[in-house]
Amino acid sequence: MKVTLTSIICILLPAILYAGEGSMTATEIVIRANHMALYQGQDTKGSVRMEIEDNQGRIRCRAFNILRKNADTKDRDQLYFTYFQAPADVRKMVFMVHKHAALEVDDDRWLYMPSLDLVKRIAAGDKRTSFVGSDFLYEDISGRSPEEDRHELAGTTDRFYEIKSIPKNPGSVEFEYSISYVDKQTFMPMKMAYYKRGDLCARVIEVMKLENIEAREDNRKVVYPTAVLTVARNLETGSRTTMAFSKIRYNTGFGADLFTERYLRRPSRDVVR
Repeated sequence: MKVTLTSIICILLPAILYAGEGSMTATEIVIRANHMALYQGQDTKGSVRMEIEDNQGRIRCRAFNILRKNADTKDRDQLYFTYFQAPADVRKMVFMVHKHAALEVDDDRWLYMPSLDLVKRIAAGDKRTSFVGSDFLYEDISGRSPEEDRHELAGTTDRFYEIKSIPKNPGSVEFEYSISYVDKQTFMPMKMAYYKRGDLCARVIEVMKLENIEAREDNRKVVYPTAVLTVARNLETGSRTTMAFSKIRYNTGFGADLFTERYLRRPSRDVVR
């Protein structure tokens, strides 16, 4: 039998690909996925339309602008500012987060309620509660630190790494473990399923649509794969929330001073527009 270079490559390629796939640990995959979901670019600005549907098909809507700025270049601390535009009962409401990656430091969270002209500090324990009555939690918006869980590779498919994450502090959460489905090409987490005791899946968050958003970074053109349509489903109550992003811009250059208490009552034009 004649052995050619092509035949050798065809024999070895699957083994090479398998070895490359196995060279990453589950924690390394989670760290890359965390970057893709939360830390791309130096800052981000976008508009969000949220539809909350209960188990009887009734729908409530929310519209808000959200700004995110990295406080460092190491995928650690971040700043978030969310300004609500609609409906009328939440118009001008603001949710702000100073996210601290260090586990021993709680995130700083504020909620401004214009109907009462009141700025409220949100306790650290409230981060696992519903975000403005939706099926997303406050923690879903600003992210969960990879260091809070132990990670293991539960399986792989042609498209996904399946990562099982077990909380190091079970008393701080309402789930026993989660399974994340991380796209092998983009490293974007496309689906997260949260399980309670008895392997009961209680909540699912799924990215339904990705778009490549063009931007400038260090005077060069870059493209950021971005989740523009995400659905959260509460399998216990039968409710679901759809979050659609638009007008997304990266690296706009707005300053960290926007994320201070003085702007909770009077947000800057960068937030309102």
